[in-house]
Amino acid sequence: MFRKKQAKIHYDSQYMRPVIKCSICTGEQAAGFRDIRTGKFEEVMLIKDGKDLETFRKMYGLSDVPKEY
Repeated sequence: MFRKKQAKIHYDSQYMRPVIKCSICTGEQAAGFRDIRTGKFEEVMLIKDGKDLETFRKMYGLSDVPKEY
C-alpha cells in the first residue's frame, strides 16, 4: 500500500556506460555497465521481462539503455 521510494544509485558516467548485454543464442539479457576505458562489462541484474528493465532504469535514473549483442 505504502511503498518506500527507491533512492537512485549513482555511477560514474564519465567512465561507465549503461548497456543491456543480449545473448544471440539463448536470448538471455543482463543489465549492467561497460567500462569505457577497458571494455569490461559489470553485470548488475538479469533482465527477464519489461518490469526488470524498468526497475533497472529507475534504480539509476536512466531513460534509454542501448542493447549490445
